[in-house]
Amino acid sequence: MTPHVAAFYDPGVLLVSVRPSLSVSAFFPCFNDAGTIASLVVLANETLQEIATDYEIIVVDDGSTDHSVTVLGELLRSRSVPLRLVRHPRNLGYGGALRTGFAEATKDWVFYTDGDAQYDVTELRGLLSLVHDGIDVVQGYKLTRQDAWHRVLIGVVYREVARIMFCLKIRDVDCDFRLIRRSVLQKIALEHNSGIICLELVRKLQDAGARFIEVPVHHYPRKYGRSQFFTAPRIAEVVFDMVRLWWRLMVRHGARQSR
Repeated sequence: MTPHVAAFYDPGVLLVSVRPSLSVSAFFPCFNDAGTIASLVVLANETLQEIATDYEIIVVDDGSTDHSVTVLGELLRSRSVPLRLVRHPRNLGYGGALRTGFAEATKDWVFYTDGDAQYDVTELRGLLSLVHDGIDVVQGYKLTRQDAWHRVLIGVVYREVARIMFCLKIRDVDCDFRLIRRSVLQKIALEHNSGIICLELVRKLQDAGARFIEVPVHHYPRKYGRSQFFTAPRIAEVVFDMVRLWWRLMVRHGARQSR
């Protein structure tokens, strides 16, 4: 399925306090995030103006049924930010949105976080300050998760089980606040459309020899909409996909390497 793409870039946007040769694609997966996505894009633009000489901002709308597309359309027409909007005609899932975002990114470094604004996009400054030749992934980890207690508990169990099953070297695979060198992303092929893609991404980056550094980031309560993950069908889907991914990456791949 070919996404619909709309774009605007204003070459007159002023850049201040820039770091030479810092090239960044920032993208945000969006599904029914009409109440947060516009402010997230504006804050990303203000942040990147300060620290990058070359950047783009992409929103991947994953078949939203609220007013997300209308809000983003108004932002495009305002010509106030260098925004590119990529639309899925129907909802493909979180993994599908991430895969599209990675494919659309054109700059040297690719940053993404969720469109629900539970992370502060201005903390991208901290990630970019750590960029150097010896690092391929700057990975955030949540200082404190600001969700209902049952979601915090499920998140802790998922994170620890994932670390053990997949021998992960990072502490918080469930933190979607990441900056990745695009040349390393191009070495891996992502396949999943569900939320398990974050686990697939980190494990495959490890296998590709990516060098990680971790940085603490703040996590905030959701102010608009509701999570698409914490439902029985989605959790069941993730568990099933997690087992399949473990078999393919850890068992079959490990068997091939030992031959």
